[in-house]
Formats: sequence, structure tokens, C-alpha cells
Amino acid sequence: MANRHALSKFLSFVLRHHPEAIGLELAADGSVEIDALLAALARHDKTLDRATLEELVASSDKQRFAISADGTKIRANQGHSIQVELGLTPLAPPAALFHGTVARFLSSIRANGLLKGERHHVHLSESREVAVAVGSRRGKAIVLVVDAAGMAASGFEFFRSDNGVWLTEQVPPNFIDFAHT
Repeated sequence: MANRHALSKFLSFVLRHHPEAIGLELAADGSVEIDALLAALARHDKTLDRATLEELVASSDKQRFAISADGTKIRANQGHSIQVELGLTPLAPPAALFHGTVARFLSSIRANGLLKGERHHVHLSESREVAVAVGSRRGKAIVLVVDAAGMAASGFEFFRSDNGVWLTEQVPPNFIDFAHT
């Protein structure tokens, strides 16, 4: 396939949202045999060799994908819109986490909080810089500060994906600091 960005985007499309687009079925944990993925890509005129796939996974700044310890399977780390069981264990979050967004979503967030939408979880980061990068994909970034410690004390569960993204079911508006928006 052409460039790395396009390849990563297509793999996200397949491994997070539409494996059927290239005739794949993911396991319950969201994984698929690498050989099956490469064969399915080739059948759809998207030829990719194993070495290039492994290099893409290893060098990705966002670490969107993980290869199994035995090197036979691959899966997306999070962000699925299809049903998968990532097998994550609840963890105590840092006191504050960050979420990047843009101004056009603020009124909805003020009213409803952060909702997972079609994904399995709301995505949060430990870093303001990462939140800026995430928000910037849709325009001028606005960073919201989430009182993760307060949420955890109120019974909300948090998970941390293999690539460091914090996940939770929702963030009610009373746990969001809107002071700098």
C-alpha cells in the first residue's frame, strides 16, 4: 500500500470498525491471525508484507495496534465500534486526565458530559499535549480537564489500554473543568 498514514488509517478501519470490508472476522478479543489479515488485504488489492506490518506497528507514535506475544495475531488497542472484549482490568486513574475536543462540541459536553458514542469507551490521556493533538484533528483544540480521582471515588471504573489511553464509560459534566474553555 501507498503511504504509512493511509495504511495505518485503513488498518484502523478494518481492525476497529469493519473487518468484513475485507472478509475478516475478528476473535472475541478483537484479534486476527496476521497471515489471515495479509491474505485478506492482498485479495482486496492492498498488498502488504509482514515486515512492513511489523515495522508500522513498532514505529507508530500512537501505538494503535499490538502484535501478540507469540507474533501470530494483531489487534487494535482500543477505539472499536464493534463488540470486542479487550480484557482490561480496572485501574485507579491519576487525579486528573485530559480530553481534547473543539468548540462546536462544548454545548453538548456541558449538557451531557463526555459520551462514548459508537465506541466502547470515552478516551482520555494523562498528557495535556496528547489531548491537544487529539482535539487538533478537528480544528482548534480545547482541552478539558477531567476529575478522574473524583469519578473513581464515586464508583466509575477506568481502564488503561496497552498504548496508554485511559478509558471509561462516560464522564458526567460535573467531573469536567470547563474553566479554560
